[in-house]
Amino acid sequence: MTGSAGPAEPSPYGALVDPGFAALIAENRWLRDRLAHRHLLDLAAGVLAAQMRLSPADAADHLTALAHATGLTVGDLAADVVNGVADGDGALPVSDAVRSVPHPVEQRLARRTAAEAEAGSPGHEAARTLLRGGLAPFGADSLWLWRRADHGSLVLAGHAGVGAAEAAAWQWIPPATPEPLRSALAGDTPVWLENGPAVDEPLPGPTPRAARALLPLLRRGKPVGLALVGWPRPRTLDASVRRALVGLLEVASTVLDVDDPARPAAPVLVDVLDALAHPAMLLRTRGAAGEPAVEHLNDEAVAELGSRFHEEGPSLLRLFPLVHTDLARMTRRAAATARAQRAARLPAVAREGAPAPLLDVRVLAAGDDRAVVLWHTATEPGLAAARAADRLQSVAMFQDSLSGGDTFWSEQAYGVLGVERDQPPVPLLGLRGRVHPDDREAFTELLSTLTVRRAGAQTVLRITVPGGAVRHVRVAAEPLMTGETVTGIAGVYQDVSDSRRTEAVLTATFDHLTALHHQAETRHQLALQLQRAIVPEVPGFLELPGDLTVAVRYRPATEEYRVGGDWYDVLALPSGKILVAVGDIAGHGIDSVTGMVALRNAQRALAFTGEPPRRLMGWLNEVTLRTGGGTTATAVCALYDPEDHGLLWTSAGHLPMMLLRDGRARLLDPPQDVLLGAVPGFAYREQRMGLRPGDTLLLYTDGLVERRHAGLDEGLDRFAAEVERLADRAPERLVDELLATATGDTDDDTSLVAVRVG
Repeated sequence: MTGSAGPAEPSPYGALVDPGFAALIAENRWLRDRLAHRHLLDLAAGVLAAQMRLSPADAADHLTALAHATGLTVGDLAADVVNGVADGDGALPVSDAVRSVPHPVEQRLARRTAAEAEAGSPGHEAARTLLRGGLAPFGADSLWLWRRADHGSLVLAGHAGVGAAEAAAWQWIPPATPEPLRSALAGDTPVWLENGPAVDEPLPGPTPRAARALLPLLRRGKPVGLALVGWPRPRTLDASVRRALVGLLEVASTVLDVDDPARPAAPVLVDVLDALAHPAMLLRTRGAAGEPAVEHLNDEAVAELGSRFHEEGPSLLRLFPLVHTDLARMTRRAAATARAQRAARLPAVAREGAPAPLLDVRVLAAGDDRAVVLWHTATEPGLAAARAADRLQSVAMFQDSLSGGDTFWSEQAYGVLGVERDQPPVPLLGLRGRVHPDDREAFTELLSTLTVRRAGAQTVLRITVPGGAVRHVRVAAEPLMTGETVTGIAGVYQDVSDSRRTEAVLTATFDHLTALHHQAETRHQLALQLQRAIVPEVPGFLELPGDLTVAVRYRPATEEYRVGGDWYDVLALPSGKILVAVGDIAGHGIDSVTGMVALRNAQRALAFTGEPPRRLMGWLNEVTLRTGGGTTATAVCALYDPEDHGLLWTSAGHLPMMLLRDGRARLLDPPQDVLLGAVPGFAYREQRMGLRPGDTLLLYTDGLVERRHAGLDEGLDRFAAEVERLADRAPERLVDELLATATGDTDDDTSLVAVRVG
C-alpha cells in the first residue's frame, strides 16, 4: 500500500512501538474501515439490484448517482437504503438497536456500526468497533466479550476501553463465577446493574458503583458467551437503552462465531498451529458418525496437500485416504489416555504427483474434544535420534514441570521404573519414597544441583519397584530455565541393574583371584574370562534369513598371558539385513579386552539404527576416540541384504575379506581408510557388490595369516591357496580345517567367520 491510508493514528503503546510498526497498525485499521464500508455498500447495491432488476454493477452506479442527487454521502445513503428495507418488509435482518433509534442520523450510525463489526475480525477489533460506533453514544466507556469454554469457564475473546493489566486479570473466569455473571449465563437474560454490583460480587470496572450491563451472547438459543458493558459512573438504563444494547450485542455473538461447526472453537490452538513451520491440523475427536473431523489445517499442511485440499475439502478420509484409519485410532487413544501418540512413518498421502509420506507423526490431546496432529515431510534429526534412543530398552526420557504442568515419560520409562502403563507418570520429586535409604543423600544432592545450583547432574540410585525388587537406575538430568527460574527438569532414566550385577560378579571374581595370585596374574585371568564370555571358543553355527549359513571360530592366543582384543559378530537386524563384522583391538591384556567389549557392544547397538556401514564405522571411530584411552583398532563391517543378495561393506584398516566363488578365491580390496581411533571426524567409504548362490565370504583377523619372518602378502597367498583346496567343504568343516592348517605363528588370537549364500 502507498499513501492512501491517511495519517497514522497515535499508537496506544506510545514510544514502545516502532514508528514503522505504528504506521502498519494505522494502515490495518484503515483497511478494516474500508472493508466495513464496502460491506455496507454491497448490501445497499444488492437491495437496489433486487428491487430495480439491475445488474450488480449498474446497481452500484445507481447508488452513487442517487447519493450525488440527494447531497448525501454514499455511505449514509447506503445505510438509509438498508434500514428502509429492513424496517419495511424484513427482507434484511435488522436488530432492535437500529429500530429503537428514532433519528435517521443515529439509525445510520447504528447500521454502519453493525456492518463494521460484521466485516471486522473476531475479538478485540470487533469489541473496539462495537464500543466506538454503537455503545459510546449511550455513554459506555468499556466492553468485555468472553467466550464460554469447556466446563462452563469463560475465556476473554475481546475487550475495548480496558487497560492491559485489568484485561490480564480477567483473561479467564472459572466455572464458579461471581453471582451476576452466573445469573446472566444461567438465565439467558441480561442483568442490569445501574449502581454497580454488590460489595461481595466483584466485576471489572473503574469504581464499585459504576453502572454495568451483563448480556448473554446467544446462538440458536444457546448461551455461548457473555458481554459486559461498563460506564464510568452510575447511570439509569431505561427501556430504550436496554433494547439498543441487546440489539447491538447480537452482532457480537455472530462476530465471535463461537458455535459455528465449520470454524475451530480453539482460536489459541489455531494461532499456535499457524505459527509452526511444518504441517499441522486440528481435529474434533467426535465428528460426524463418531469419526474425527478436520477443523483447521495450517498453511504448510494445505500447501503439502495441494490440489486435493481444494478439490475434496477438509475431510480426514478424503485428505488422507491411506492413513485416516491410523490417524483416527491415534486420535482416540490420545484423547482416552491424555498421552501423545507417535508414529515414525505413515504410508504416502494419496495426491497428484509424487506421494508424500507422513513422517514423525504425533497426535496430542487438546482438551476434552480436540486433538492436534503434527507431522513432517522430511525426517527431523532430533526426533530420529529420540526414536533411536527408544530402541535401547533400558533407556527412557522424562520431563517434569515445576510450575504446575504435567510430567511426561517416554514409553520405556514405565518398564524402567516398574509402573503400569495405565498409571500416571511420577515426577522425579515423587520418587523419593521409593529410593533406597542409603541413596537418599545422593538423591537430595541431585535435586539440589538441579534446582538450587541450576546445573546438570547424574547419579545412580537404588529404586524399589512394585513387588519389592530393587533396580539400579542411572538418572541424568538438566534443569529447564525460564530466565533465572528453574521451571522444569528434563532427563533420562537408564536401568543399569544388569551392568551393576556384572560389575558385582567381576568384582567378586577379581577379589577371589587376588587372594590366590599376584595382581598381574589376577588381571590376566579376569581379562581371559571376560574375553571368552564375549567371544566363545566353542564352534558356532548359524542359519540366518535369506538362506544364509554362517560358521564362526575363535582361537585364543597360544600363551594365556597374551589375551587379545579380537571380536566378531553376526546379527540379524529388525530391517531384515544381516550384520557381519570382525575387528581387532591393538595390544593385549585387560585394557584390550575391555576395549573390545565396548566396541563390540557399541557396534551392536548402533546397527539397530538402520544406518549404512560407513555411518556405523564413523560412529565406532568416535566411540574409540572417547572411550579407548588412546588405543586403536581395525575392523570390517558388512551388511548383507537377503532381498537382493547385495553386500554393502567398509573397512577401517583391516585385512581384506576373501570371496570364494566357483572354486576360485580372491581378495576384496578394501577402501584405504584409517584405523579406528586415529583421526576424529573421519568419513569412511563403503563398497557394494552382489553375492551369488554358492558364494562363500571369509572374514578373519591377522592371527590367521601373519608369520614372524615372512611378509603379509605371502601369508595371504598361502591362505587363498588353502581356501581353494578346501572349496568343496561345508562352512563348518571349512573353518575347522582352515584353523588347523593356519600358517600364522605370532601366538596371537584368531577369529574366522565364513558366510555362505545358499
